[in-house]
Amino acid sequence: MSRKKLNRIKAVLAETERTNLWLAEKLDVNKTTVSKWCTNEMQPRIEMLSDIAEALDVDIRELLVGRKL
Repeated sequence: MSRKKLNRIKAVLAETERTNLWLAEKLDVNKTTVSKWCTNEMQPRIEMLSDIAEALDVDIRELLVGRKL
């Protein structure tokens, strides 16, 4: 059974030529936390997702992966 991607944080970081460490410092969170978001091991709270979008200067919807029910 494959893991489903729930967010696009890693992709958007790459698209904006930013690193996990940059985002961790920008949001004042541990770099391990950002790594877990990027690998979809855990998901940020909705409030944090908003902060991530703001830091990356993207619409919050750019960080989400659509999925069919």
